[in-house]
Order: sequence, then structure tokens, then C-alpha cells
Amino acid sequence: MKKHVLLFVTLAALVTLTPTAGSRAKRSLVTPFLKVGSQAILSNSLGPGYQLFTCQIANLNPSETCYDPYQVRHAYKIDTLLNSGFNGRGKTIVIIDAFQSPNIVQELNTYNSFYSLPGLNGLGGANNPALGSFTQIAPNGLTPFDPTNGDMVGWAEEITLDVLWSHAIAPGANIVLVLAKSDSDPDILSATRYAIEHNLGNVISQSFGESESCMDPGLLLQQHLLFVEATLKGMTLFASSGDFGSAQPTCDGSSLVKAVGTPASDPLVSAVGGTELHAARYCLASQGCNPAVNPAPGTYQGEIAWNEPDFGSTGGGFSVIFGEPLYQQGTIHGGKQRGVPDVSYSAAVLHGLLTYLNIPGIPAGFYLFGGTSAGSPQWAALLAIADQKAGYPLGFINAALYRIGQVQSRYSASFFDITSGNNALYVAGYSAGPGWDPTTGLGSPAADQLVNSLIQFASPFDALTAISGPNPPPGSSLPWPGHQWPH
Repeated sequence: MKKHVLLFVTLAALVTLTPTAGSRAKRSLVTPFLKVGSQAILSNSLGPGYQLFTCQIANLNPSETCYDPYQVRHAYKIDTLLNSGFNGRGKTIVIIDAFQSPNIVQELNTYNSFYSLPGLNGLGGANNPALGSFTQIAPNGLTPFDPTNGDMVGWAEEITLDVLWSHAIAPGANIVLVLAKSDSDPDILSATRYAIEHNLGNVISQSFGESESCMDPGLLLQQHLLFVEATLKGMTLFASSGDFGSAQPTCDGSSLVKAVGTPASDPLVSAVGGTELHAARYCLASQGCNPAVNPAPGTYQGEIAWNEPDFGSTGGGFSVIFGEPLYQQGTIHGGKQRGVPDVSYSAAVLHGLLTYLNIPGIPAGFYLFGGTSAGSPQWAALLAIADQKAGYPLGFINAALYRIGQVQSRYSASFFDITSGNNALYVAGYSAGPGWDPTTGLGSPAADQLVNSLIQFASPFDALTAISGPNPPPGSSLPWPGHQWPH
């Protein structure tokens, strides 16, 4: 099957790049490593009202597995919430990204039509009060799209993944896409500031990051203060933990160094790591599979820490900026610094998420997507559902997540605890184990029970405690500003 080879840089290539002598080339000039695999191949078989791909049918295409929205919903027990009428209606997911995805409206319409998902107001159709809405905002101006610019193409793919899959999980929620004019730290920060100061939504997703040491300390402080403002406003913040295992790219993009990324490492943010999800394929009698003795499509069959040498591995480790927050004290790492990630979600490319692309220069179609970028918008969608069920914004949830993790053995499990795998790729990493670990955090969501647990355990006082917790050390000496890196 043809690989999407032109649009990603292998890790081996990344670690051998050499900047021009005497320069400190900013890594935004390097094509980002994208978690996009092969274009999926349609089969002649039908699922429940839509055509299937070979990678999701039992006994076909054993080298690749792919999942549609219904399989993922079933695996993480999100369908139980949707079937009870909790779909995020009345809540708004804010997605922060850079540049633009020029055909995002057409991609959304095609995806919704293919999978019979509810439409969204703002996609060219009539205004329907029963539907959510889709809005794009470029507070500092929209940068013209250049299909020959690999950086822009990578961000366009990122936007498509973020928007399509947040809608797939919370089909009733509003989506506001806030576009920075570039992926430089000041521009990303400006877009984030606009979203927070204008109260655009109750949940914010950030599928990008960079090594903590590559962000100017003044900008890092500004970012943290913005997160304080968002937390005080009752917003929930998510960020992807990274796709380079226990490493992050150096500031010039020439190599990798053991580190965690920002914004995921901020203690006011819920950091989302990655797993390799194993869920049941479609069992069709025409392909020699007996549906009577096989599980329903999407049935959860296990997870391991995401680590694919050809694509990447789940980000995780310990901050060099933030001390251990109160909510992490007592977890198994027993360290003195903020641990990343807090939770996890499906991220493997060869067990990828079916995502429709129609970007200039790329053959239109469905592709297998992965990376920790997949987790942040889907956790944001799950929180929109939780906020709807609670009847109020849950806001800062990290303390509640760790309380739930500590007591879940006495309740119905709220997390799928991932205990196998590691995130060692090009530097020494960490292994998954029972409870929290710096690969997959507390685990992935068993959504029906987790939402109930969050409503029970979340407290508005947690935000005040977290805000007054460990802060960056004064006078930290960090290098020049970097650029955000889509995960």
C-alpha cells in the first residue's frame, strides 16, 4: 500500500539533520514529522449504512488496522453516553492551531455524509437549532495557504484531524477553530490569548508543543498566566504530550534530547499521551468470519503504550520547569517534578483513525492518522459531553483524575490502565505499569463511568489549589524562542 512518504520526516532523518554552520536554524523550517500513514482502501463491503475499508474488516489487510468513529466510540464506551442523549450539545470545544486547512468545510461535510454524522451550522447549510456549529477565527489574520510549504501542509492535516474527530466524539458540540498566523510561539500565544480572553468555549484543545527549554521564559510565563486565567474562568485545558517518546526535538531541530513538551507540562493542563488501541474489526460472513461468535465492531481488546519506530512514540517524562503538583503526590513515580502525561488515548498509525483529507497537492481520500494529536481533541470532546451531563463546566479536572485513579479499584473502572509497552525510541524511556506512569498516565477513558466519576470528584476548589502550587523557578535561564510542533 502506498505510503504518504512526501509529508513526513522519519525520526532517523530528524536526528541526523545538521544546521548551517554558525546558524541556529529554527525547527519550524524543518518539515514536521506527521503521523499520517497510508491511504485507506475501500472494500466492496458495507457496514451499518456506509462502506468499509479493508483495514477494518476481519481477515483482510493484516498489516494495518483502522478505526471509524463508531468503533472508537464503542471501544472507549462513549457510545453509552451518546445513546443516553449526551453528545456535547450546548458546549463549545475550542481548537488552537496554526495557518489553515483550506478545505476544512468540504472535509467536514464529506466526513459527516460518509458516516451519517450530524451536520454543523456554519458549513453552508441552513441554520438548525438542534445542531452544533462550526466557526473559524483568525484573530491576527489568515495566512494564505501554500501547498508547497510542508510546514503549512502538516498543520492543515493537523487541523483536519482535530476538527473531524472532536466532532465525531461530541457530535452535538459547537467547534471554534482559532488559527494563529504562524506556528511561532508569539503567534500561537496570541491566538490562545484571544480564545481565553473572549471566552470562546469551555474546553480548549492544543495538539502541539515543543521542548520546555525551547520556549522563551518570558513567553512561558505569559502562557502560564493565560492558563491561570482560563482555569479561573472554569475552562478545561488539554494538550498532546508529543510524538518522540521520552524526547523532544532540540531548539534547532537537528537532534533529539530527553525532555517533555510545553504546553502539556503546565500543571494546569491535562496532558494526553498515546496508546496502541486494539479493538475488534468488522466481522463479515462474506470474508469467512462468523459474527455469531465474534465481538461487535470496536469492542475493546486491550492497549499498549504507543511506540512505532517508523512513526513515533508517546511523549512522557518529567518537567524541568514545574515542580510536582499536589495532585500528583503519591503517584508511583515519587519524583519532585511535574510528570507527563496525565491520561492517554489511541495514537498508533498502524491502528489508525480514519480521517478524510482533501488538501491541495494530496490525493483526496481517507487516511490512517495517529500521533498524540488524536487524543487532545477527543478528550476535549469527552469533556464537552461531561459538562453537558453535569449541567455546568467541570473546569480544571487534573486533581479529580488522580483521585479517581487512586480509588477506582473500589468503583467501576473509569480508566483502562495500560500496563505494557514503553516510550523508549532514540533515548532511554519509561515503561508502562499499573497506575500512573510517564508513558500513558492514568490510562485511557472508560468514558461512561469516567464522566460519572468526574462529576462526583471534581471540585471548584481544586483550581485554586493548583494555581497556588509549584511555579517556574525565578530567573530560569532558557534558550531563545522556538516554534510549536504539531503532534
